[in-house]
Amino acid sequence: MDGINKYNEFVALHKPQLESSAVPLIFWPALYRKLTTETFDAGEALQLMLIDYDEDEEQNPAEDDDSPNPVFALGVAREQGIKASDPQAIFLVDHAWTFRLNGARQQLEQYPQLADRLSAITGVDLELEDRVDKILRRLWKYCQAYSIGSEGLSDEERQPIWYVMDEVGSAVNHSDNPNFRLVPLLYLNTQTTYSVLFPIRDCDVGDAVTRDVVEYVAKEAPQRDALLLPWRYADLTGESFLQVEPRADYFTSGHIPETYPKGNTDPLPARSRCDPLKVYAEYEVVRRHLTSSEFILVNNADEADVLWLTQHFKNFEDFAERSPGKFINQFPFEYVITIKDLLSIVGRRAAKEHHNSLTLETFPTWLPTTYNLSTELKEFAAYYQTRAAKGLDNHWIIKPWNLARGLDTHITDNIKQIVRLPATGPKIAQKYIERPVLFSREELDGRVKFDIRYVILLKSVKPLKAYIHRKFFLRFANHPFSLDHFDDYEKHYTVMNYQEEAQLHHVKCDDFLTLWQEQYPENSWAALEQQICNMLLEVLQCASQADPPCGLAPCAQSRALYAADIMLRWKDDGEKVMEPQLLEINWTPDCKRACDYYPDFFNDIFRLLFLDEDNDESFRVLTADN
Repeated sequence: MDGINKYNEFVALHKPQLESSAVPLIFWPALYRKLTTETFDAGEALQLMLIDYDEDEEQNPAEDDDSPNPVFALGVAREQGIKASDPQAIFLVDHAWTFRLNGARQQLEQYPQLADRLSAITGVDLELEDRVDKILRRLWKYCQAYSIGSEGLSDEERQPIWYVMDEVGSAVNHSDNPNFRLVPLLYLNTQTTYSVLFPIRDCDVGDAVTRDVVEYVAKEAPQRDALLLPWRYADLTGESFLQVEPRADYFTSGHIPETYPKGNTDPLPARSRCDPLKVYAEYEVVRRHLTSSEFILVNNADEADVLWLTQHFKNFEDFAERSPGKFINQFPFEYVITIKDLLSIVGRRAAKEHHNSLTLETFPTWLPTTYNLSTELKEFAAYYQTRAAKGLDNHWIIKPWNLARGLDTHITDNIKQIVRLPATGPKIAQKYIERPVLFSREELDGRVKFDIRYVILLKSVKPLKAYIHRKFFLRFANHPFSLDHFDDYEKHYTVMNYQEEAQLHHVKCDDFLTLWQEQYPENSWAALEQQICNMLLEVLQCASQADPPCGLAPCAQSRALYAADIMLRWKDDGEKVMEPQLLEINWTPDCKRACDYYPDFFNDIFRLLFLDEDNDESFRVLTADN
């Protein structure tokens, strides 16, 4: 009786997992027994087989040394075969290696036995000097991922965990017509992750054990060939890589419904200077640095004239009706510029054509080529392979849509890795700037990447009225740049605020301009800033030309502060012409450093946004004829 109770407890705990993974009910008792006794009995029914390829089965030349051909296969060894109706025919598969991507290389280099095992699984020669690099390139047809979604975890703790199954699991190869399924299972009693292998149709002795590695994608789905690239080469250069703006429902999918005022949207008139404006600020930096006597901080949102929120506000229509005299620091549908995949769609509205047929450079040239790996995967793969065929650089930076600080962000030229990364959440692939303009840091005896942050102040959408703060902010990498070692964070990234051991290199913009003149005397910063202003104006025009939800909605009470992150690239091979590249636009950016450098930072901004006090010394108007 006690055994029945324990089995029932197991089912109660694991039923959601088993049902979501569609593990047939007949296998549950045997799975319970094998988990509790740690029984790995696949070897009694199945056997590993080394695949011997004929010489004429050479890998595709486009694959370089990263063949999609598997090293091992798994076959049915039991003489009577395996029946899908056999309740014992479910097998536990252990995991050989569990890792996070940012620590993968270090683990392989630190633990030779682990590297030896992974070499055997992936078919990499043990004696190769660069075998860790080879393992990491071949990894993508062997690894799977999961995330921990428990409440109270930080974004860092929720970062994806990848794993490679043991030799048995890694030998189950792909088939479009599989005879087995292989699914992950977290055994909650011990918090141990396994995979579970079971048949879905009868198999005879000698049959290869196969699974559909992209079983969640229909056979006729257009992205299937691209998703299968780690396991099966496909030439997609004949497919179109053109990008078409999605329908309006794409802009609202996944977002809390938002309203906007339909009546008068003329900006509110300037306030009288008789009484200070009451400000309710959720952002502590504003509370500390808004010191002008023209404003007074209040703790009650209902009595405030200005709401400066750090939470997304959605019901602007009701706000206009109930509080017509109040300001708020957000615009309806501003996420069309602050979410990475939507920003790329909005930016492409500035282009008259998609790309240059000779160079494949996409337009507008200030927007790095960006593909949505959820909706444009086939197009991305076609573009990647077309670039490869022309011998063009193919390094890409893969970013989550909605995470900051470089979390779950990866740089690679390996298409097999790129098509696998969306398994951990929606991503964009953005062309990595392979020829960035660099900045010399004497203390490093080298030149590093840097980016520039401009603060944008938006007062009105229709008519468009926007400014930039003349004081911009710099962020620097800490290691000299070269187009390699992409897991060296301090070489390829500039955001050091959140790296425990990284040093932040502080340079004020006035000091930077002096150094810039010394390092690049032929490249006027004033001319570059003009290009930056034109670019920012253009993206705001693109964002406001479309009606909601595809664009910013006008709202009389809205005022906003954004931060645009920008890099410079060399546009020509002679390294003479520089061009700004818009990387992203941030909502509620961290302004602590701005206030440390410029104590009146928020005083000036609040006067501009809410008192209509122009200040040419601090702000530059974004206009078409700057």
